Amino acid sequence: MESSMRVIVLLVVMRFSASEEVKKKLTGTVGGNITLPDSVQEEELGFLLYEGTNIAMVNNGEFKVLEEVYKNRLQWNRNSGLFTLTELQRNDSGIYTVDSKTGKGNRKSYKLTVYDSVPTPAVKKVSVSSESCSLLCLVDRETTLLWFKDEQILNQSSSALSLPLTVHKQDFSSSYRCVAANPAEEKTLPVHVKTTCGDTNNNDTNSSTEPRNYNILIIIFCVLSVVMIVLAAFFIKSKCLPQSKKTNRQAQGPAGTQEEVQYSEIQINNNRQGENLPESSTTIYHANLTTVYDKLEVHRMITDNDAENT
Repeated sequence: MESSMRVIVLLVVMRFSASEEVKKKLTGTVGGNITLPDSVQEEELGFLLYEGTNIAMVNNGEFKVLEEVYKNRLQWNRNSGLFTLTELQRNDSGIYTVDSKTGKGNRKSYKLTVYDSVPTPAVKKVSVSSESCSLLCLVDRETTLLWFKDEQILNQSSSALSLPLTVHKQDFSSSYRCVAANPAEEKTLPVHVKTTCGDTNNNDTNSSTEPRNYNILIIIFCVLSVVMIVLAAFFIKSKCLPQSKKTNRQAQGPAGTQEEVQYSEIQINNNRQGENLPESSTTIYHANLTTVYDKLEVHRMITDNDAENT
């Protein structure tokens, strides 16, 4: 009976010790660094264990990495005695134990969880009206998303690519932010609603004046078209009218009436100058004709003999 009680007490103590061994949870991000809070001083003998396996040791101020995978990534600060693991990877998650043999004899363990880096959020305007504005917070891979108004959480999702939010007009002046987070880090994007959504009053005014502006443009276009047609007609008329007037003047008489031009045969008489001209045997009466007299001279052709005598 007494031996059984001892076994039970030993099991309870072992369980309590095991639960106390993991003292603190640590988080890190891929590519980041993590420093374990407990230390091994320069004059001490100490070890760093990962899942129960020694990965590094300190002895009389000398630091040595025992596992190849941690070389160039695990560092020990001689002044502070702290261990730092750099260039974290997802498979670095696990329990790390700092065991000091010559100091206080404390054995402290820490549970490290390495997360992917949080994506940077973006905000998109979905729709806007005179009363509200709909926004959407976006990330390129699933993570925890939250919408904050001042310090109050309005909407959240533990694993999502987007998270919507509707902001009413009376709340446009409040402070909003979209947060992408995981247990290791968070990234915040402040949102100025008035700038993102625009002035809804101006939007309404613009939408109501668009048809009016369109009608004004049509009227201006029609007026310009008419002016161009008139100018073209005036140009054509100014080019053709002078020629037409010139032709009409040539065909019209002194009084502006068109005269009929008639032609008569011309008889040539060889009588010399001073002799009376015989009257034509044929008398032609035209009351509307004008008689024009002229003296016709016959020029004698000069022969070669005449040219020599001259």
